[in-house]
Amino acid sequence: MKPASKETKHGSIIGLLRSANGASVAELVGATGWQSHSVRGFLAGVVRKKLGLDLSSEKVDGTRRYFIGKK
Repeated sequence: MKPASKETKHGSIIGLLRSANGASVAELVGATGWQSHSVRGFLAGVVRKKLGLDLSSEKVDGTRRYFIGKK
């Protein structure tokens, strides 16, 4: 039996996206162990469509960073 985890991968991603600096796909891959296409699919399919959260992105120093709730 698997020990109970306090935080899920989904929760980790949402937390990183809500942080002041947001998160890059590479950081989300590191946090979850998923492949980059799975992270991008999660952002589009779960964060935007299923949860209906306001996901935005911007390029910072040549790296695309994703945010929730940043205007």
